[in-house]
Amino acid sequence: MLMPCLPHASLRSIIMSSNEKNQATLQRFLTYLKADKGYSPLTLTAYEGDLTDFAKFIDSTEENLTWQDIDADLIRRWVVASREEKISPRSIKRRLSSVRSFYKYLLMMGEVDKNPARLVKNPKEDKPLPYFLRQEEIDQLLDHTKFPDTFEGMRDRLIILTFYSTGIRRAELIGLNIEDVALSAGEIKVTGKRNKQRIIPFGQELKEAFAAYITARAAHLKQSVCTKNAMNRAFFISKSGLRISEADVYKVVSGYLSLVTLQKHRSPHILRHTFATTMLNNGADLRAVQELLGHESLKTTEIYTHTTFAELKEIYAKAHPRNKSKEDIDE
Repeated sequence: MLMPCLPHASLRSIIMSSNEKNQATLQRFLTYLKADKGYSPLTLTAYEGDLTDFAKFIDSTEENLTWQDIDADLIRRWVVASREEKISPRSIKRRLSSVRSFYKYLLMMGEVDKNPARLVKNPKEDKPLPYFLRQEEIDQLLDHTKFPDTFEGMRDRLIILTFYSTGIRRAELIGLNIEDVALSAGEIKVTGKRNKQRIIPFGQELKEAFAAYITARAAHLKQSVCTKNAMNRAFFISKSGLRISEADVYKVVSGYLSLVTLQKHRSPHILRHTFATTMLNNGADLRAVQELLGHESLKTTEIYTHTTFAELKEIYAKAHPRNKSKEDIDE
């Protein structure tokens, strides 16, 4: 017989104030997660912390409640209390998930006849606005930044220009093959999540950069160090002629973005955000941007409208005469 997985002192001291049956049930649940589900120590710690807080709240509300006595209203009160403690919606969502799992276990074991946590909705998460570069920063990067006069320098600038001009993901850029770039048609074929393919058009600047790079790539692969990799189909290649790695792409983008922005977020994804924001700011239809980005849901794309709306508000505040205070008008 498996020995119960004893919780930390914090949880033990809380549940000891309830009856012994509740204590034993919680211990068995933690053992179940460890022995039967094979959860990691980190996950077990998270469950234990969530149940610690839940048990503490229940104990402070009314003594000697059994798990069967707890209803959805009491759990909602716990959620409200958590919000009042400034706990984030994401953390509350995780806590509720832990309690739902606990009650699912209780149902399976015949300890209760309902799962009240299933009736409690998750709080809405506040989605952070995407980070993006201002137009001046992009212009500084692409027009006034000195890239090395080497194959790698040409490739690195093209990587940044491709991200900004097409909005593709890092994995999609790395996965590009030479046959995926159609110069005459001005299109690239991208393989996105779940192997879904889409076609993205590109403009004259990227077309010229692609053409120059394709010539340089062929010459680079003829060098002795790359001869064995000459049949590599990868569009973006490393110095040795192999497909460029995720780490190298991140290093390229992060390094050059650090020259033009003080933002802490300097991953390739910021250029995807910049592409979407730029398109919408210049009048692109939201559904068209959705197609270009490869989003399945329009809601995913709508996060960029918050940015454009924020800019509209700023323009309105500066330009509309009825938005000025009397003091501003008198001046």
